[in-house]
Formats: sequence, structure tokens, C-alpha cells
Amino acid sequence: MADRSPVHRIITSAARDSLKPLGLAQRGRSRLWIDDHEWWLGVVEFTPPRTVGSGLYVGAMWLWHDVDHLAFHVDAVRTGPELFRTEEQFTLVAVELSRQAAANVTALREKFPALPDVARYLTSRPVRRGFLWDSFDAGITAALVGDPDTARDHFERVLREDPLAPWMVEAQEKVRELHTIAADRDAVTAWVTQAVNSCRSKLGLDPVPLAIS
Repeated sequence: MADRSPVHRIITSAARDSLKPLGLAQRGRSRLWIDDHEWWLGVVEFTPPRTVGSGLYVGAMWLWHDVDHLAFHVDAVRTGPELFRTEEQFTLVAVELSRQAAANVTALREKFPALPDVARYLTSRPVRRGFLWDSFDAGITAALVGDPDTARDHFERVLREDPLAPWMVEAQEKVRELHTIAADRDAVTAWVTQAVNSCRSKLGLDPVPLAIS
């Protein structure tokens, strides 16, 4: 159903002022904006509440997940929701949310300037049982930076999870393949490159020459 309030227009205007100068692109006419780093995305969503207004959700997405939708694999911030009362009131809200979005996008860029920084972050996080994707992502980055022992350790944690859903079975199938090639950095890089390119295609993003290093 179309948004009959001016919320979308106000949010879009504020986001363009704050996010476009940073190089982010709006996804069509949605409340989603992306910061494209080839093999990962910064994702900004001005989340709609149940009533008229907006919140903010900013995080990072690893494209080796090879999915057809945007996702938040590392959360940077959640804010709101803030409700719409008047155009004047909500314009101030939108400006503040968009400024927060820009600040958090910049923080993500500074946190993850290169793959080794991502690997250090992901492999140093406390292990959370039941959070299969934590170990999945940590294992991939460890293998990519040439640390097969750490990679296998994380992959084995994935394999120890009970596959209670089809998506878990699929994830474990991928991990078995990655576990086998973990010591071959070129093979892992080829696997990740293929997954990233496939994901970019599904998301409608232009193909890019990947430099995963």
C-alpha cells in the first residue's frame, strides 16, 4: 500500500543530502541505501515502524553468502522508531537519522578497510552457540588471509550444529567444501569470488573485478 504521508519524501531528501556525498546509492525508491565495497556492502535502512515514521538500521553484509536480498551480518546501529507528527517535526527527525546513518557508514568503513581487518574482527568475537553464520564468516575470512587452522576450527563449529532447517543443511554443505580446501588460499579465493559475483548478480549490482586481499 502506498505511503500516504510525506514521510518517504522527507526521508529520501534527508538521506540524499547525507548519504549521496559519501557515494551511497538508493535501492530504487525504497528506504534502503547501499555502500558498495565489491565483496561487502554497508547497508542502511530507514526502517518503517508499525505506524507512520522511521527508525534506522545500519550494518554490513558479506556477499559470499550469495543471497538474493540485502541482509545485516554485522550490525552497527539500531535507532528509533521515531513517529511522524508534523512535517516540520519529522524533517528534523529525518535529518538527524540521516546524519547518524552517515556517521555509522563512515565507522563501518574505518572498521573494515581491508580483508585482514574483517578477519581479525570476525575471528576474535566470542563464540555464540547457535549462531552458525558467525563461524561461517570467520572461517571464510581466516582461510582467505592464509590461516587454515583457524578457518578449519570455525568450519568445524558450523558442522557441529544440528541441521534443523534446510538453510542449515545448505550452509554445512558449503562448509564441508571449504574445510577441504581451507589450506589452498587460491582455491578459497576462487570459491568466494564466484559466490560474490553470483550474489551481486542476484542483487542487480554491476559486476566488478574483485580484489579479495
